[in-house]
Amino acid sequence: MEFSVNHPILFLLAGFLVLVVLAQSVYFLVKALKRSRELGMDQTKIRKTIKTAAIFTIAPAVSIVISVITLSKSLGLPLPWLRLSVVGSLSYEAIAAANAVSAMGLELGKIDSLTAQQFVNIALVMTISIMVGIWLVPVIGKKLLGGMTTLESRDAKWAGIFQNAMFIGMISAFLGYVFSDFSRLWAPVEGYSATSGLIPVCVMAVSAIIMVVLGLLMRKPKLSWLGDYALPISLVLGMVSAIPITAWLS
Repeated sequence: MEFSVNHPILFLLAGFLVLVVLAQSVYFLVKALKRSRELGMDQTKIRKTIKTAAIFTIAPAVSIVISVITLSKSLGLPLPWLRLSVVGSLSYEAIAAANAVSAMGLELGKIDSLTAQQFVNIALVMTISIMVGIWLVPVIGKKLLGGMTTLESRDAKWAGIFQNAMFIGMISAFLGYVFSDFSRLWAPVEGYSATSGLIPVCVMAVSAIIMVVLGLLMRKPKLSWLGDYALPISLVLGMVSAIPITAWLS
């Protein structure tokens, strides 16, 4: 039987796992509602909170759908759908998939078809790598939180600097990926223009500028709602900008 990244069996497997996660969410929601009634909590506020949370999940969902569509060109729909429905993000999934693909001499976004072995290799890299974070939480999470709490009690200012430094360090890892092809300016690669390495840099700059503009607009009380939609808006407009930027620099 010929392998296909969009085979019905893969849809069934991915759909089953997504349903399991949804069932867990519903189960704990019901348990939480039952417990809130036992504690005598205001059910009107509870329902309002649920409704508000449901509405504001629409914005992150937009970015997830875009991420699935982006990866589906090379990996099919089931795998990106499963990864981004359970645990994962476009920034991680795209990098993990690209690294796995490049190790096999291919390029993400320019793959016509994958063999079953190649597909399994990519799926393993995307899945096992991100699970390290899940495994580490019960191992070091409590000690790390205790250390941060102690540091904050001793010097709140230094604790804030330390947390910001860790966040910047994480962002720097992704920035390295954005600038990884920058060297094409002085060391062109066959099949690519010298300026093609600037494409991800320019797209990142456009997204960053849009985020800054939205951040300034959010300062106005009437536009504070933009805070919940800033990420998908900057993501969508950044992707849209990639089309003319690629045509210009490629």
